[in-house]
Amino acid sequence: MVLIDTIMATVHLLVGGLWTGSVLFFALAVLPTARAGDIRASVFESITSRLTTWSRLASVLMFATGGHLAGSRYTVGSLFGSGRGHLVLSMLALWLALTGLVEVGRARAKDGIAEKKVRTPAENAAPFYLGATGAAVLLLVVAGLLLNPGLLN
Repeated sequence: MVLIDTIMATVHLLVGGLWTGSVLFFALAVLPTARAGDIRASVFESITSRLTTWSRLASVLMFATGGHLAGSRYTVGSLFGSGRGHLVLSMLALWLALTGLVEVGRARAKDGIAEKKVRTPAENAAPFYLGATGAAVLLLVVAGLLLNPGLLN
């Protein structure tokens, strides 16, 4: 059981880091380029599509691995009755927010991209991708807090 828990934790941390990193890269590097009109619509569409696909896959992997970890480390009482449990529940809420914000950002960008526009779709999607960036940063902060074993026992 220790090996399975180790694998699940490793996959969870790896996917979480890659997922949050890809959202941060998109929002801080790709999105400003698109808002300035310095990228072709087809390239912007390809990148937003890949980010959305990756976000969906990462979301499923995070749910599966995080669910396993929560199930093996917490009881219902400890999830709702301890500081560490509250951090885990916060991660779940942030995970849902990140997933939803990336999805809505893609939907907002998709309409204008179909018309071969870049600036307007990027502007319409920006608040959602920037919100996703905030959720990603908060996820990393909560993960860091959970990695401190003496915190919030």
